[in-house]
Amino acid sequence: MSEQKSMEEAIGKFVESLEEEQKSNKLIESNQKIKISEENEIEEEKEDEDNFYSEESEKYDDENNDIEKIKEFIKKIIIYVSNSEISEIRYDKEINKIDVYGKDLGIAIGKNGKNMEAIEYLVNLYAKRKNIIDKTIIIDIKDYRKKKNDIIKNLAIRMAKKAVKEGRKIILKPMPSYERKIIHDTLSDNKEVKTKSKNKEPYRRIIIYPNK
Repeated sequence: MSEQKSMEEAIGKFVESLEEEQKSNKLIESNQKIKISEENEIEEEKEDEDNFYSEESEKYDDENNDIEKIKEFIKKIIIYVSNSEISEIRYDKEINKIDVYGKDLGIAIGKNGKNMEAIEYLVNLYAKRKNIIDKTIIIDIKDYRKKKNDIIKNLAIRMAKKAVKEGRKIILKPMPSYERKIIHDTLSDNKEVKTKSKNKEPYRRIIIYPNK
């Protein structure tokens, strides 16, 4: 059985377990909401002096708790699908990005980052279903995405120079949407060239044209 097929089956089983967990916890969560509602009604009757925390501090605590839940979920799914050892998980609030570091994470990354993309999809699915966060979370494992982004940016610059030097269009190989966006963004301020995407997925690619 191939690594990719094993990964797909593991993810499929994980999704099923997540859905089962959601179903089994539905009644518990509903009861918790009722309990919280009742507690809130009681809380409203208390004097203001009993409120020890400001709304801002509570919001900050909630955000931290949400991120910790997501980190635990990421650790759980990576261990589930690849049995890897995770040493550190960092969160960058500014760009809503989570970086994962550890040993034997090659399977979690997958060929051309495909498994990492699948994990990212599951993490966002989990966050959405649990109402944890409303922004898309970016996942990077052992700086794979960062390094690949740098490679794509350098490719864009090299191919733009080639298009200008040779006075002809340069057709790039098919790329996923986020890679095409990097090309477009990298060359957006370059007055010597323009970029266009052509064809349909999964064969959609970028063509770099020299400006005459």
